Amino acid sequence: MSASRSSSSPTSSLALPPARRDAGPYRICVVCMGNICRSPIGEVVLTDRIREAGLESSVVVDSAGTGGWHVDEDMDPRSRRVLVAAGYEPAVHRARRFDPAWFEERDLILAMDRRNLSDLRTLAARRGVLADVEDRIRLFGSFADVGEVPDPYSGGPEGFTYVLDLVERVADTLVRDHLPAATRRTG
Repeated sequence: MSASRSSSSPTSSLALPPARRDAGPYRICVVCMGNICRSPIGEVVLTDRIREAGLESSVVVDSAGTGGWHVDEDMDPRSRRVLVAAGYEPAVHRARRFDPAWFEERDLILAMDRRNLSDLRTLAARRGVLADVEDRIRLFGSFADVGEVPDPYSGGPEGFTYVLDLVERVADTLVRDHLPAATRRTG
């Protein structure tokens, strides 16, 4: 069962970077701080929208956190509740920390806020790959002009509902306006 969509989502002019490989799916990683609140919501919603668009064989989504304090934990129960209430069926989730080796494997890395974006760029610089991957590390909200997706961890359920709304707006725009072109192979 799919969640309802927001009827208005502004179109961003940001083009996605091309796939790294000639074959295989376009790989996206959604990143927040602990991989228990925002990025699991992003992974579930993006995966749902990709399936609805018939792109599930062309695009895969996973998620991670920049910090390691929640590794192997399930997603926050408030994230799961807001997803289920909206009609999504979230799979079992195990939080994990972003592995710097993934810079060479992911086609697009979506940071939920500017701190996550900065942390990812710092990791890439330390690995010596920032120049090669900088255009692949983007702010998640930039695709629908929503800016940062705030961390709801310290707040109440309304923060998780707000995050879901923002994520759905971005996912709709990303899947409708950007992913089909990014997944086309030439040749």
